Amino acid sequence: MAAWTPIALERDCSATTVPGGQRVLLAEGGEVAIVQRLGGSITVRTEMGTLLRIDGIDADALGLDPIGTAVEIGDGSGDDATGAGDGPFSMDAVWQALGQVYDPEIPVDIVELGLVYRCEEHPGPLDTRRIEIDMSMTAPGCGMGDVLRGDAARAVLSVPGVDDVEVNLVWEPPWSVHRMSEAARLQLGLL
Repeated sequence: MAAWTPIALERDCSATTVPGGQRVLLAEGGEVAIVQRLGGSITVRTEMGTLLRIDGIDADALGLDPIGTAVEIGDGSGDDATGAGDGPFSMDAVWQALGQVYDPEIPVDIVELGLVYRCEEHPGPLDTRRIEIDMSMTAPGCGMGDVLRGDAARAVLSVPGVDDVEVNLVWEPPWSVHRMSEAARLQLGLL
């Protein structure tokens, strides 16, 4: 475990236990250490070793700039779209958005972890667009399922041209490390 270098919370804030998924209130003045800050969330550790996930919009409680909930999508040209504003729709942008959702315990996004089993575009009435996603967790008992499901839905809704998102948790086939990308397995020392 890394050295304990605490940060005192500057205000009360909500957090989610990892991996249990229960909502808790952290009190102003309490101390936590940042474990990872990826995508739209921050994982912290208490002095007792408990992991908690704090939404990026509450980063100011840690003395950091808030992380917006919109995901930046683009091609590197500087004309990136943020949020569900104008711009052309592309499934690549949907996958980019999903790639900004990180597991709170592992510094790897849900796409590279192989948690996204299906991601499809479905046209709706009046030129609307619905994205349907099936995803899993690394373990059936993981309490973070609803949290990551919500993160994925918010990320995809930020893509221009997306009107609706449905994210389903599925357990078949069961997830295994073989679903991870080679880059993720290399990063985690599993090759």
